[in-house]
Amino acid sequence: MKTISQVAELTGISIRTLQYYDEIGLLEPSELTPAGYRLYSDEALQKLQQILLFREFDFKLKEIKEILQRPEFDKIEAFKKQKKLLCLKRNRIDKLIELLSRLEKGEQYMSFKEFDLSEYIEALEQFKSEKKDDIIKYWGSIENFNQFIQKVKDDESNVSKLAIKQFGSVEKYTEAMKYNLEHFSELMEQSNAIIENKDDIMKKSDELYIKLTSDMTRDISSSEIQDIIHEIIEFSNKNNLGIDMGEGFWDLVIEGYSHDTIKAINDEKYGTGASDYIARALQYHLHK
Repeated sequence: MKTISQVAELTGISIRTLQYYDEIGLLEPSELTPAGYRLYSDEALQKLQQILLFREFDFKLKEIKEILQRPEFDKIEAFKKQKKLLCLKRNRIDKLIELLSRLEKGEQYMSFKEFDLSEYIEALEQFKSEKKDDIIKYWGSIENFNQFIQKVKDDESNVSKLAIKQFGSVEKYTEAMKYNLEHFSELMEQSNAIIENKDDIMKKSDELYIKLTSDMTRDISSSEIQDIIHEIIEFSNKNNLGIDMGEGFWDLVIEGYSHDTIKAINDEKYGTGASDYIARALQYHLHK
């Protein structure tokens, strides 16, 4: 058994962080001494190691807790995936360091390999070879799917830039897309269920935006407005099949409200200035 001070010294994380992990039920001590001091077993340290590995990939604490509590959670499989991700991250960092070294020397080095989508394209090819029935069912034919892959290849630069904007890196985007491919049939079934209820979903969404824009003189920072924004985000998340949309997704949504077409649609539907008002309310909620 190790004391909380020993664990903090061993891992490099603070005692307060370990206490917080206990408070939220993420990592509870194995035992408490009669005086109430926390003690951690080797098993607890292994769990902490897993938590820190997930943190390395910017997982939120709530997400880590949910993952570790899943009955089907496979520790060894998680290690394999994390190792692969770290290798990708290392390769990307090595490429960026090499690029910076060249630029530091004053070289005019125009390289865009740092935005390489080859692993995502490889995942699409693997999906094609393993899930032909699904491809035919949802894409219509293998040829249609080949055309989709070709579009990704032809527009690799723009796709990778959007991926970085939405997910923070090509690696995170690739992992999210690979997860979607691995659970494709399940996600499509859920999608069909949502399509069947699309009228109700659209009606509810419209009601929320009408509620938000009914009086645009209200301060966007008010609890009244921010509660509605929270409801809109929760409703959207509930109906996106649980798909990881990336940490920059809502920033892209906010950016979209400045596009002329979307602006015109919203302003006509909810009133002049509605698009700007919605964008500012979202911006405040996400970055307050």
